[in-house]
Amino acid sequence: MAVLLLAEITDGSLAMDATAKTVAAASKLGDVTVLAVGATAKDAAGEAATIEGVSKVLVAEDAIYGHRLAEPTAALIVSLAGDYSHIVAPATTDAKNILPRVAALLDVMVLTDVTGVVDGDTFERPIYAGNAIQTVKSKDATKVITFRTSTFDAAATGGSAALEDIAAAENPGLSEWVSDKVAESDRPELTSAKIVVSGGRGVGSEEDFKIIEALADKLGAAVGASRAAVDSGFAPNDWQVGQTGKVVAPELYIACGISGAIQHLAGMKDSKVIVAINKDEEAPIFQVADYGLVADIFEAVPEMTGKV
Repeated sequence: MAVLLLAEITDGSLAMDATAKTVAAASKLGDVTVLAVGATAKDAAGEAATIEGVSKVLVAEDAIYGHRLAEPTAALIVSLAGDYSHIVAPATTDAKNILPRVAALLDVMVLTDVTGVVDGDTFERPIYAGNAIQTVKSKDATKVITFRTSTFDAAATGGSAALEDIAAAENPGLSEWVSDKVAESDRPELTSAKIVVSGGRGVGSEEDFKIIEALADKLGAAVGASRAAVDSGFAPNDWQVGQTGKVVAPELYIACGISGAIQHLAGMKDSKVIVAINKDEEAPIFQVADYGLVADIFEAVPEMTGKV
């Protein structure tokens, strides 16, 4: 079996963690060919070639891929699909935009957020906010899959796969880029951070969320938030952790003022160590926490920050 893996590339830079974890998952299916797509993709392709388990890297460098619009990128993947039994990508915003279109053009189903590979046809994925694992067997000739990277260890580096330039596919011209509004931060990226400090509705306001940010900055951590905090305007959308936000599995997850609704737990319960701080001793978050502190976050969190 042969696997085509869409590398995660933003502005010419490879998201190494997400791509390497997807390579580790895809290696269970067969030989992995990485597709590097972008207006500038050579450097990212060279970096992807060092991931162990990658047999070849295809480089499609063209201005039409500069903003990773789903339509031209999907058209390119479909033009290559005949040589592969599986088309895969990390379950990121980028791939969730592109791969469903690929599946539709190929007239096959798309398997999203896969967390386990049983064999070439059979896969595991979470359902019901992670409370059950669904085993899916696909009879499609081409399997289109996004892997939830938080459940896989990254493949090692040290490889030296060959690079091959390929031509761009025809642009369907169904959409055009207007503008980007990107939040810039010196903090680690949320889905790949080793430590995440999150705040919930209990933080109370956008102004008070600064105590969460202060602790995160002291720990060199990313900042997360529950949906309740985001919906209340305390934190931006890209900080949301949970079923409808980002799925994280850091080495340390600190939940401050988060009650622990099932939708939030679905996005962080695979964290290696979970610390919960909440003044409600009956909060559901304590059921999954490795360490729980029943305390007022406005006293406990600044004290923790001061002691770090």
